[in-house]
Amino acid sequence: MTKEHKLKINPAASSAGGVKSLTNAAQHIWHKSDLLTGIKAVKSMNKLSGFDCPGCAWPTALTENLAVEICENGIKALAEEISPNNADSAYFAAHSLNELRGLDDYHLGLAGRLSEPLIIREGEEHYQPISWAAAFDLIAAQLQALATPDQAAFYTSGRTSNEAAFLYQLMVRMYGTNNLPDSADLCHEASGIALTETLGIGKGSVTLDDFYRADAIFIFGQNPGSNHPRMLKALQKAAANGCKIVSINPLIEAGLMRFKNPQNLNGIIGNGSALSSLLLQVTINGDMALISGIIKAVFEFAEHEDANVIDREFIQQYTAGFSEFAANIKQMEWDEIVASSGVSQELIREAATIFCQAKRVIACWGMGLTQHHNGVATIQQVVNLLLLGGHLGREGAGVCPVRGHSNVQGDKTMGITENPPAYLLDNLAQKFNFIPPRKSGKDTIATIQALAAGELHALVTLGGNLLMAAPDTHATAKALQTAQLSVHIATKLNHTHLYPGKIGLLLPCLARSEIDRQKGIAQLVTVENSMGIIHRSAGVLEPCSANLYSEVAIVANLAARLLPNASLNWLALIADYSQIRDLIAKVIPGFTDYNHKIAETGWFYLPNGVRDKLAFATPSAKAIFTCHSLAQRQLAAGEYLLMTTRSHDQFNTTVSGMNDRYRGIKGGRMVLFMNQLDIAELNLTAGAQVTLYNSAYPEMELANLTLVSYAIPRRCLASYFPEANVLIPFDSLGARSQTPTSKSIVVRLRPNS
Repeated sequence: MTKEHKLKINPAASSAGGVKSLTNAAQHIWHKSDLLTGIKAVKSMNKLSGFDCPGCAWPTALTENLAVEICENGIKALAEEISPNNADSAYFAAHSLNELRGLDDYHLGLAGRLSEPLIIREGEEHYQPISWAAAFDLIAAQLQALATPDQAAFYTSGRTSNEAAFLYQLMVRMYGTNNLPDSADLCHEASGIALTETLGIGKGSVTLDDFYRADAIFIFGQNPGSNHPRMLKALQKAAANGCKIVSINPLIEAGLMRFKNPQNLNGIIGNGSALSSLLLQVTINGDMALISGIIKAVFEFAEHEDANVIDREFIQQYTAGFSEFAANIKQMEWDEIVASSGVSQELIREAATIFCQAKRVIACWGMGLTQHHNGVATIQQVVNLLLLGGHLGREGAGVCPVRGHSNVQGDKTMGITENPPAYLLDNLAQKFNFIPPRKSGKDTIATIQALAAGELHALVTLGGNLLMAAPDTHATAKALQTAQLSVHIATKLNHTHLYPGKIGLLLPCLARSEIDRQKGIAQLVTVENSMGIIHRSAGVLEPCSANLYSEVAIVANLAARLLPNASLNWLALIADYSQIRDLIAKVIPGFTDYNHKIAETGWFYLPNGVRDKLAFATPSAKAIFTCHSLAQRQLAAGEYLLMTTRSHDQFNTTVSGMNDRYRGIKGGRMVLFMNQLDIAELNLTAGAQVTLYNSAYPEMELANLTLVSYAIPRRCLASYFPEANVLIPFDSLGARSQTPTSKSIVVRLRPNS
């Protein structure tokens, strides 16, 4: 377990990057791999001749001749997958499930790579080896024995390649179900819904070059310094070009203040670059009120100073619903806006002035907007703000949802969704001569609930750590164990694997950095980044074990046994992944000449109607203004609003270290960030031990947290994900997105006796 007695609290950092990012990255490679392997891999990461970073989805500057296009946290993610340690049958023979469950995420991760297929059955405590052929036969037999395909669910994580994801969804739909939950259900689902309803496409509309042309960039609910460090380079360049950056976040993060680019001399010996022109410390879930206040101030500016700050020509030609929207904003009262946002009217007007003076505006956001009950509405209010100034379909302007995992957007493009669009099902039916299921499937939360209710009997996961990503960790663990069959395709051991069904299988796959040879020929795969670029990825390292299969090979082998009568030679596809890309080109819009484009340049943009030609695929063929109300949440006496957050030594559920350098935390993760005035009001001091519990469900608690005095709004708290997931009930979900409200948890606390 984590040794919290080593916890040290230092002052929070005022800048990101610098020499420490270099030394910390080097230490992770040094301690988790051998130096030569690490250097070879780092030199090839994010290169068209190499492999895509296994970390975030921020785009690589593919058109720039950069010696390195990496970041500290990308190197940490790489170090995790090139570990020389193997969690093989000998490892599991020495460690029981019960013993491994007692490890925290960091120490469990030190077990290293899964290196051979393994099986465990009900009543056993140790995984044991199984041959690949026996594993595939067993899985197929179990799935074929179900009363209906809807008794199985097939989860996907964002590390999966386009080729594997396409085959996966095709297999599942030929099998007969749309139960295709994925990791996006837990994070950016609200973005896809909000953008599709208002703009007709569930993706962003900007390119990396747009950041260099923008006059203003508004960043909502995002911590790029830890979650997307390469974004800081784009922001640094934008600021140098005169762009005003407005950062909105309950926590004033180091990466929003100043960046010391470790690849430049100024970032090594100098002070780096100031990033944000304005920092707005909004209260948790006060973003709707803040954005509404900016819009209200823009209306007032247009009425009294400069009518041209509202682009009425754009609104008339390209939008619908403006009159109702304007009336909705005008009836909002400033007192309510200020109280709900936690930001003064003066500062809101300052942000509005930056907006009004800009000819080109980009709005970015992360899970600080999506993981609330009103996440969809808040993102649509961001869209309203941009529409007001006509900031779509022009250089240097547009929407930019910053995705998490490196191919989570590509999975969606390939059809990984429980609610497939009609065109996809029609194209699949025509190309592959079968009748796809039309009934909507189960998303991630519905899948867990159906497992708990005994309605699902089989769960297959293609990557990810579902247990630690989902809410109510204890209930999710119990739900996972109800399955008759659980199959986990993964590179590394994680906690999900420790709660198998009656029959549990671990199938080890190649990591992205490893060479994927099929019949002696190295294959490449493709991924899609946050800005709709499809690009190639090919590993450069020898696999850590000769007994690994690629994701494509695992899916194809399973499909060949599960669907022996399908009109597709699944096994033939393994020998040449270009055949899969040819199939994708015939089914998924935007992939015409797929193989040719990848061979010629290594990358291409997918069509984007909003970006390319101001075309909106909505029923009215116009962008839609929408009307929303301010969030109304009154905390009772003794209640606080908790947001979960990630440390700097972390990517998604992967914890690579026990430090959070930018926030001053060293040697532990069981901490609770709290305003010093709130600490004093409770007659406590920083360093005190407390227990948090859910206000509505007191039995849901997280004990032994150390109070940390921090610059966070009053009545607001922050603690680390995934540890704090135990406080999130299944009924606390985003409206329509069904995303867990991981950033809006009403809690109480009590001192430890």
